[in-house]
Amino acid sequence: MKLRDLEIFVVAPPPPGWGGRYWIFVRLTTDNGISGMGEVYAASVGPDAMRAVIADVFSRHMEGENPENIELMFRRAYSAGFTQRPDLSVMGAFSGLEIACWDILGKAHERPVYALLGGLMNARIRAYTYLYPLPHHDIDAFWNSPDMAAESALAMVDLGFTAVKFDPAGPYTIRGGHQPAMRDISRSVAFCRAIREAVGDRADLLFGTHGQFTTSGAIRLGKAIEPYQPLWFEEPVPPDNLAEFAEVARHVHIPIATGERMTTRAEFGAVLRTGGAAILQPALGRSGGILETKKIAGMAEAFNAQIAPHLYAGPVEWAANIQLAANIPNLLMVETIGTGGEFHLPLIRHAIRVEDGHIRAPTAPGLGIEFDEALARAHPFTGTGLHLQMQEAPCNYESENRFAGGAPAVKE
Repeated sequence: MKLRDLEIFVVAPPPPGWGGRYWIFVRLTTDNGISGMGEVYAASVGPDAMRAVIADVFSRHMEGENPENIELMFRRAYSAGFTQRPDLSVMGAFSGLEIACWDILGKAHERPVYALLGGLMNARIRAYTYLYPLPHHDIDAFWNSPDMAAESALAMVDLGFTAVKFDPAGPYTIRGGHQPAMRDISRSVAFCRAIREAVGDRADLLFGTHGQFTTSGAIRLGKAIEPYQPLWFEEPVPPDNLAEFAEVARHVHIPIATGERMTTRAEFGAVLRTGGAAILQPALGRSGGILETKKIAGMAEAFNAQIAPHLYAGPVEWAANIQLAANIPNLLMVETIGTGGEFHLPLIRHAIRVEDGHIRAPTAPGLGIEFDEALARAHPFTGTGLHLQMQEAPCNYESENRFAGGAPAVKE
């Protein structure tokens, strides 16, 4: 069995577009006709450029290879061009292609991917969701409204979720870490208070920041929300200085979570060695793929750290996350989008179900999904923006800051 053909799909979810402006899916086909799906979560360049990177990684390192030889193909891509170090775009391309190889192998052996990784550890997988506007909410006002967030949190908990995530702490800028505005600290406290009062002890609070703050700024904010017992303080400082996570962890009594913008065990190992993270959040379409992320989970075990796979992408990465989650012993939970996502679910023909805030480990071969190619082709990405956008303007200390929950613009 040899890898023969590659096809790339760049799909735009319809508004409001939870999950980003576009998703990049790959399909690999072998010389004996078995196809597998993967998803590339790499967004430093636009999708046209990523198409070229994906095609190059495939033709240079994978085409004609047996899909079983994942370790060999990983080392080729990781070491390419005499680099032998993490590269977000190259490893993002490889990650999606590697996921497709596992889908092929599962189908070839008529077993789910987790069965090939060591078997089933978690038959019922805890899920969490971001807080999104309810149908009657003003979508623009929602992101800075503690009352709307609390209402959304209660609705999610009533559906069975035992953890909800929110990120009210100001702008997401290109400028690296900044000090939070006092308004942002006050709003963050108000969100934690309102949500905790709404859900009581029925759910964990997951506080996100998207790497916005200086070390001292993260400590100021973290101490302010400590009384509400968040389960995690996510990516409190930019991911380009891993040592500073440990400094925040020494001062803030909330577990530090990070990993959505990191790739391979080289970066995850570095943050573990500093003592800066208790919870790792690899995005499998970026972190090196399924096998590499299983290695990351194994390293985390040695540091008594847990894994909570990240998802702000499409449903193929979600399916890969679930396969890994079913297998590893130090799983905390997996991210999902609401109860699965209004566009995510039909794109995989509703193959994954979120029930009572949990996901049952799939039993179908491979990733356990069926990709709706016609639906994907009916929603091509035609915009010019990146998967997510950062603002150029600095933090506003005079009036209100706003981060719209990762929602893309309705119009480009």
